[in-house]
Amino acid sequence: MGLHSVQTGYRLEHIRARIMGIDRQVPLLDGSQRTYINLDNTASTPILRDVKETVDRFLEWYASVHRGAGFKSHVATRAYEDARRIVAEFVGANLQEHTVIFGKNTTEALNKLARRFPFAPGDVVLVSLMEHHSNDLPWRAVAQVVHVGLDARGALDEADFDRKLAQYQGRVKLVAISGASNVTGYINPIHRLAAKAHAAGAQIAVDCAQLAPHRRIDMRPLDDPEHLDYIALSAHKMYAPLGTGALVGRRDTFERGEPDYRGGGTIEIVTTDWVEWADPPDRDEAGSPNVVGAVALAAAMQALNAIGMEAIAAHEAELTAYALERMARVPGIRLYGDPDPAHAAHRLGVIPFNLENASHFLVAAILGTEYGIGVRNGCFCAHPYVLHLLKVDKAEAERVRQDMLRRDRRTMPGLVRASFGMYNTPEEVDGLVGALEDIVAGRYRGTYVQDPASGDYTAVGWAPDFSRYFTL
Repeated sequence: MGLHSVQTGYRLEHIRARIMGIDRQVPLLDGSQRTYINLDNTASTPILRDVKETVDRFLEWYASVHRGAGFKSHVATRAYEDARRIVAEFVGANLQEHTVIFGKNTTEALNKLARRFPFAPGDVVLVSLMEHHSNDLPWRAVAQVVHVGLDARGALDEADFDRKLAQYQGRVKLVAISGASNVTGYINPIHRLAAKAHAAGAQIAVDCAQLAPHRRIDMRPLDDPEHLDYIALSAHKMYAPLGTGALVGRRDTFERGEPDYRGGGTIEIVTTDWVEWADPPDRDEAGSPNVVGAVALAAAMQALNAIGMEAIAAHEAELTAYALERMARVPGIRLYGDPDPAHAAHRLGVIPFNLENASHFLVAAILGTEYGIGVRNGCFCAHPYVLHLLKVDKAEAERVRQDMLRRDRRTMPGLVRASFGMYNTPEEVDGLVGALEDIVAGRYRGTYVQDPASGDYTAVGWAPDFSRYFTL
C-alpha cells in the first residue's frame, strides 16, 4: 500500500495536502524532531484547509445575524441559514419535517433533546451498554434508562434489544443508540433498529458523532418505517473544530413546549404578562449563535461530499484491515472489539488494544514522548463499555471507584486507542507497529514516573517548552 491505493483510486497525497498541520514536527525525548502522527481522530480531527479558507473569507463579512439591518448582517444571516440547509442535506433531512438546531457539540445536542422530548412519568429509554456517557447520562435524568446488553466482543446484542423492547412494550418512548462506537468502531444497524422502535411505538435518537465523518447518513422521510427521528453530531470530529455541533430532529417535537434555554432569539414577543415562543429552530437557539462555527461545519460537509463518503469509507476500511493485520503480530498485544481484518469494511477505523504487562497509561506516554504518535488511553467517556470489554467484575469496579475517590488513578482499567481519519497512511500504521514492538522489547530510552492523581506517566527530564510552539 502506498499513498495511491490501487483498490480505491483514493489519492492520499491530495487529501493530506488539505489537512492543516499535517507536516508539523514535534520534539522527542532524545532531542530530535519528528513529523507528528495523529492517531487520535476519534477524539477530534484536525481542520481541513478548505474549512479554514472558507472561514477566512466569511470573516470579512461576519456580523450579527437575523435582526441586523446592515448589509453585512444580511450576508451573515444568509450564510448561517445556508449552513443549516447544508447540514440538513448532508444527513438526508427534509426541513419541512425536520429542524436543524446548532449548538456546541453532540453532548449539548443530546442534553437538549433529553430536556425537550415529551417524556411522562414511567417512560423508558433503551440505551446500549456501548454508549458514550453523553448518550447515557442525559437520559438518566429524565426517564428510566434500561441498558441493552452486548456480546463478549462488545457488539450490540440485538436479541437482547428485541427482548427489552418487548419487555417494556408501551413504556419505551425512545431508543438512544450510537451510530458507531467511539471505543471499538462497531457500526450499529440503526435503520433496522429504527424500524423495530417505530413498530413498538417509540422514536429513535442516534448519536452520529463518530459515524458522520466516515459514513453517509440518511435520516429518511418520516413515513419510512426505518427513518431516524433525531441525530446529533459534532464539527470537531468532522475536520471543522470551531466549536459547533448540530441536533437534527423532528420539527413537530420542537414546535411543542418551552425551550430549555430562554432569552434572546427564542421568542416572538414578550410582555410583563406573557411570552410567545418563536418557531423552531429559533426557539432552541438562545443567544447569539456561533455563526462562524456553523459556516465551518457546512464547509466541512461540502468538502467531505466532494471527496466522496464512499471513497473515504473504502480508504479507511483498507487502512483498518492493514492495521489489524500488522498489529496482530506484535508480541503480547490484545486487540479488543472485532480483530478480523476481513470485517474492516463493516466497522470504523477505531482500534482499542493493550500490551501485556504494560499500563495503558505508560504505553500512551511512550508513544507520544519518544515516537511523536498521538493516541488516547483510558475509558474514552464510556466507562461501562470499557469495563465490559475488560471483563471487570463488580467487586473490582468498586475497588477502582474507591481508589478514584481517593484521587488515585494508578490502576484504573483502560485501553489504548488508535483511530484513523481519511488522511492517515499505511506508513503511519507501520510507525505505530514499530513503536509497539520497541515497547514490548523494552527498547525505549526514558525512565517514566506515574502521577497518582491522574495516572499519567512522564519521562524523567522531559520538560518541553510548549511556548516555543504556540502561545497567546
